Amino acid sequence: MSLFACTTIRSQIPRCSRPTRLLRRSYAVQAPGAPTLEVFNSHMKYLQKERAASNPELSRQADYLKDEVALRLVDRLLDISRDFPKVLDLGANSCNVARALAKPPLPAPEIPDEVQKPLKPLRERVHELVCADTSPTMLHRDDGMEESVVPVTQTVLPSLETLPYEPNTFDAVISSMALHWVNDLPSLLASINSVLKPDAPFIAAMFGGDTLYELRASLQLADLERRGGVAPHISPLADVRDIGGLLGKAGFKLLTVDVDDIIVEYPDTFALMQDVQAMGEGNAILKSGGGPLPRDVLLANEAIYRELHCKEGEKDRIPATYRIIYMIGWKEAPGQQQPLQRGSGQLNIKDVLGGGDFGR
Repeated sequence: MSLFACTTIRSQIPRCSRPTRLLRRSYAVQAPGAPTLEVFNSHMKYLQKERAASNPELSRQADYLKDEVALRLVDRLLDISRDFPKVLDLGANSCNVARALAKPPLPAPEIPDEVQKPLKPLRERVHELVCADTSPTMLHRDDGMEESVVPVTQTVLPSLETLPYEPNTFDAVISSMALHWVNDLPSLLASINSVLKPDAPFIAAMFGGDTLYELRASLQLADLERRGGVAPHISPLADVRDIGGLLGKAGFKLLTVDVDDIIVEYPDTFALMQDVQAMGEGNAILKSGGGPLPRDVLLANEAIYRELHCKEGEKDRIPATYRIIYMIGWKEAPGQQQPLQRGSGQLNIKDVLGGGDFGR
């Protein structure tokens, strides 16, 4: 169905001796149904993930970033002192979260051991993990390699934007490195809120804002120099300032949003692009130029990247910044803990930071 439908209005003309003429005016109106702005080609993203997972050895080598983010995400779930009978891992990729549950929690050296509250490991508190993804090859890539410490159910979904689950089904929803490819993120967040049980958490991590800003800038300059124009080669990403508003509109309470920059060094831009493709994170913009980049653009990009983003004496490697946005939201419930009102704090931030001459 098209976004716009054409409607004809017939005006009533009083009868007179002269011949009457029906006036017609066509204009555009919104067709029934909620329109969705499509930025990403979902089928192309499906093919990219299938192609990446079809080479398991290379795909596992490029999983370092997703494994690290999954570990940091699970560490946030560890701080919630309750059991989780049923958890949904939405956009599970190769079940990175399931593997992270088997690993020991990240150390917290700034907090003394005697102060830290002892908690049962998550592998004892998560009773069932439902891993859902759109790519069956990626989802089942590591089947049989090692036994999961948590009972895992793998489910292939036709789309991440439509959840086939009843309301109040899950005790927690986790999403690691998948939401940045969703076209209708507000609707998906509302659906996640629906399938959660009352007072259950939603914890997610996604690429945001300045991810691979070095590559984005150098490719734009190389395109402009070699082809006289700029084409989008890296997908647009949500900004951290937008996430809190989206979570609030979806009905989540007690929001927490933070950002983490992970900088990875590569020998050259070709190794960087190869790893991005092996992750299944290649460009899937609906209106991108498409097709491989010409050789002259790639060579120009390599030179521009090193000139702009490499320090003196470090030209043998290039830095690439991955900005990860972490978010936590809770489904509203009667008697749920509420944040304190503004101005009710008992400590002055100046005393905590050791000084107060911030304005000087």
